[in-house]
Amino acid sequence: MPTTSTSTCDSARTLDPPVDRTPLGVEITTGEETPARLPGEASPHPAHRLLARDGGEYLFVGLRGGARPDTAAPAPTVAHRPLDALDLRLAPGDVCFYDVHRAPALDFREPFRATTFLVPADLLGLADSDVRRIARTPVARASRLGTLLSPLLSDLARATAEARPPVGEMLAWNAVNLLATLAAEQLGTAVPGTRGTPEALGAPGAHSPVLGRVLEYVELHLTDPDLSPEVIARAHHISVRYLHKLFKDEGTTVGRWILRRRLEECRRDLMRYGRGGRTIAAVAARWGFLSATHFSRVFRSAYGMSPREWRDTAGRGARSGQR
Repeated sequence: MPTTSTSTCDSARTLDPPVDRTPLGVEITTGEETPARLPGEASPHPAHRLLARDGGEYLFVGLRGGARPDTAAPAPTVAHRPLDALDLRLAPGDVCFYDVHRAPALDFREPFRATTFLVPADLLGLADSDVRRIARTPVARASRLGTLLSPLLSDLARATAEARPPVGEMLAWNAVNLLATLAAEQLGTAVPGTRGTPEALGAPGAHSPVLGRVLEYVELHLTDPDLSPEVIARAHHISVRYLHKLFKDEGTTVGRWILRRRLEECRRDLMRYGRGGRTIAAVAARWGFLSATHFSRVFRSAYGMSPREWRDTAGRGARSGQR
């Protein structure tokens, strides 16, 4: 399970406390010190700086390699140079994503506290281009999601360190889910017009209140095998035809969205539990798949490998990260 190191000093130095990984390959570190650099796999990138004037707590999310391949067309040239002379100004409570291979340099005027999450990019469903883009757009503490999730992530980091292994692992998993939500939000709004499909945005209907309520309902009922357009429409007092129109306007369908979300949750559970946890059939059934054969077929179609291959590959990655 992850651990926390807490100490205080007035001079900046590297934040390097002892940290254990969760089985997911996630590290969560909090410190009262003022680190001279963020955890990374290379020296700080000289052209990428994080600037801050005030003390307080700042949250950083280091994204490790192993992100899923890009499936969309190549982005414009500027998207491949996200760290050229990039200065980002932060305020206390902001959440800043960064690539551990190109960690930014820190330029903070006052002593501060750093809470750092090191997470495999694949756990958040991020492609390489997503990592480059999200490193440009910190989540402001004053934003809608920042106001809600920044203090919660901070509390989760401390609680994870104090909990016993089974509970700590569950708390770490909750943190991963929250970070995935933040990432999807940022990628949907950071660079308008560059991700035109709902599949790319991470969630359709960001501007439709009705569709927003529908999506929330779907999230709460993903495990129900009877979840269907008819059930959803009836729960929201709208016609099935109107429901289909809402999704069509976003370039997707109700069934496609439900299938995608179920597959994402299955993929995470297979990585999370590995060989020693639930069977593949049990994971599929938990997320509303009635047929294990159907689940295997649609999983392979979506990810290019069978559920068993994904579980074994993800398990090896988590074990190698613990060495």
